[in-house]
Amino acid sequence: MEDRKKDLSERKKIILKAIIDAHIENGEPVGSKYLTGHKQISCSSATIRNEMAELEALGYLEQPHTSAGRVPSERGYRFYVDTLIEHYAMTAREIFQINELLKEKMAELDHILLTASKVASNLTNYTAFAIKPRASSITVRRFDAVYLDDSTFILVLVASNGQVKTKTVRLSDMPPLSTAVTDLLAAVLNEHLQNLSASEINLPIMMEMEKAMGSRPELVSVAVKVIYEAMNELDQGELKVSGMDRLLEYPEFSDPDRMKEVLGAIEQKDDILRMVSDPDGNGDVGVVIGSESAVKVMDRSALVYKPIVQNGKTVGAIGVLGPARMDYAKVLATLEGISGNVESLLSPEQKQLADGGHTSPLRDE
Repeated sequence: MEDRKKDLSERKKIILKAIIDAHIENGEPVGSKYLTGHKQISCSSATIRNEMAELEALGYLEQPHTSAGRVPSERGYRFYVDTLIEHYAMTAREIFQINELLKEKMAELDHILLTASKVASNLTNYTAFAIKPRASSITVRRFDAVYLDDSTFILVLVASNGQVKTKTVRLSDMPPLSTAVTDLLAAVLNEHLQNLSASEINLPIMMEMEKAMGSRPELVSVAVKVIYEAMNELDQGELKVSGMDRLLEYPEFSDPDRMKEVLGAIEQKDDILRMVSDPDGNGDVGVVIGSESAVKVMDRSALVYKPIVQNGKTVGAIGVLGPARMDYAKVLATLEGISGNVESLLSPEQKQLADGGHTSPLRDE
């Protein structure tokens, strides 16, 4: 599709921004009468109506009813986010709430991200979420096999990201186990599978392992099957939600059936986890509006998220879910501030926001 951004005159941009700002604030269609009182719009009501009609024809506005004013389309919101949005100046109180994260002595990433999402929900008045994304490829840096009895042993996997997974393995119709056998199995696994992803475990490697196991080659296929299961479980990702009830404050989510669908999408989590994956670790903020989302029920919603990057690797993400008419400027500034704060907390050597390193200018409350 041809890019029509160049078609918009400065007057059209001012009118479009005024309509979106007003719709974000009150959720109602915006008419030409309202715009005649706007301080940056000096043209007549008739000219405004003509400009609004042209913006509708270009796909930036929609008219929900024949006699009603206009509301932004997804195309309009996208142009607003990419081109028209103004930098949001955070208040001293908002900066203070974000910087309070640094005063918490939180060692676990889960706790940090959940706290960050609660702060985001409180500051923006939208539903917020914290994510530990799927890893692009889980690898195991150490295997242990612990003998329990003649037919049972515990397989321990220490993943490259520090996670530990234990699986109890029970054998049937096989010769009895011994400590010497489980020790040998652990040694073979460490020699051949250490730092490999599941996709890299192939038949030639398994054949070498079977040879190394001597009289117990059958244990290789049993162990590899369990390892595949454990790697998949380690790679599931997690999504935790804060302020879910805040969606009910917006008419877009007032319909019980629609709310049920949204809750179902969040509970399933798979599509959302895929959307916020940032395998390159560049930390770029993401803005997904309406049908841009892979989650079908998000057609009148927007999802904004910011990956948390440590040492060039995405270790999590925080985000906000709300109506398509959300206050993007405030949401973007809030997520940038929180993510920078969390990254400082995870990497103490970085310049911390509490020491004056924030980039958002303050404004008076």
